[in-house]
Amino acid sequence: SKAKYQAKAANQRRDYLHKLTTHLVKQYDVIAIEDLKTKNLQKNHHLAKSIANASWRMFRQMLEYKCEWYGKKLIAVDPKNTSRICSKCGYNSGAKSLEIREWTCSKCQTKHDRDINAAINILHKATPTGQGLAMVTS
Repeated sequence: SKAKYQAKAANQRRDYLHKLTTHLVKQYDVIAIEDLKTKNLQKNHHLAKSIANASWRMFRQMLEYKCEWYGKKLIAVDPKNTSRICSKCGYNSGAKSLEIREWTCSKCQTKHDRDINAAINILHKATPTGQGLAMVTS
């Protein structure tokens, strides 16, 4: 039945999130994330279903309590402009539609992958000096 399928999918998602968050917390002493307000993001009807399915709130809650358990640090930074600012020169090139996955800074001509650039900016916001943390790439 549909209810059994949905329950199984929810259990698989929860299990995956437990494994992922446990791995991250055991592997790293400090984890930096954007302090995303999923309710605000769900107002964008293009993103709403993906955000709900991704269980972002559950992922964050698991990270929070596991960091506490293992004595690790979780830093949630303001997400403002993380995908707009060039991580190399700091120029804010303005809003970009979600379809734009790569862009070139009009000031310094650095080519960026949208997600990697945002991750570097999150790292910069998490550590004002930029020292002591490394970005994890999959």
